[in-house]
Amino acid sequence: MAAGRAGTIDGLRGCTLRDEPMSRHTSWRVGGPADCYFEPADMQDLALFLAALPAGEPLLWIGLGSNLLVRDGGVRGTVINTGGLSALEWVGGGRLRAEAGVPCAKVARTSARAGYTGAEFLCGIPGSMGGALAMNAGAFGGETWAIVERVETIDRSGTLRKRERKEFDIGYREVRMPATEEWFVAALLAVQPDAQGGGETRIRNLLARRSVTQPTGQPSCGSVFRNPPEDHAGRLIEAAGLKGRRVGRAFVSEKHANFIITEDGARAGDVESLINLVQQEVQMRSGIRLSPEVRIIGEAQGGGAARG
Repeated sequence: MAAGRAGTIDGLRGCTLRDEPMSRHTSWRVGGPADCYFEPADMQDLALFLAALPAGEPLLWIGLGSNLLVRDGGVRGTVINTGGLSALEWVGGGRLRAEAGVPCAKVARTSARAGYTGAEFLCGIPGSMGGALAMNAGAFGGETWAIVERVETIDRSGTLRKRERKEFDIGYREVRMPATEEWFVAALLAVQPDAQGGGETRIRNLLARRSVTQPTGQPSCGSVFRNPPEDHAGRLIEAAGLKGRRVGRAFVSEKHANFIITEDGARAGDVESLINLVQQEVQMRSGIRLSPEVRIIGEAQGGGAARG
């Protein structure tokens, strides 16, 4: 089955689109088309789809598209959006099972409303659980894998597995999988009873604090660069005089220098050029080469794979 012909699979219930603009599925609102775009109805639908794909079909997994820059030439192969993997349920003993498409903020609020603590930091992560698991996303001093007890994965053949936390090598904004071509589809999270109460109030306070320091309500990907050891990317960018710096319809936020904002009419090329400019200017001033936290994928406009 070639890319884009997933609709020929008997029994498939999910949404399948051909040449789907990725600007509709990324928080920067930029990005060229995907050859094939698929959003499964549920886990079984995903397994059916994967089992029918050719072995060499390139795959890109996305959630809310908040940590992703898709180049203007688009994505060859198939994009799988995990939004349909939306189950969120208590399984007893302070254990909350969240599928990959569940927004992190929803996990935070569900935990707090049930009288548990430990997941409040997730309210500050603008993506879904699949991406948070893949990169050990963090906010407000917390990290995703600090509350992970077990995960569920799926491979290219559609085989589902349960894996323990100890099977993964976990670092700062990085998680190494025990097998290649295996992807997160759910996690079992361990949270604690909130003896003092007030979890929902803490979440509101965290979000209020974020709105003061970060540009909420504008198209961005969240933090663009990883914090280097013993420093902060935002401080280094601001010290280099780059707040407000612009390339095309993309600019460095005046509110928080580790955010890049896009305006109507922006292109992925504007954003990538600005990322490169920030790296160069910061390195010239401080000697530190900032590493992008955002994933940059796809082809530059006009074809030919660009360097990521």
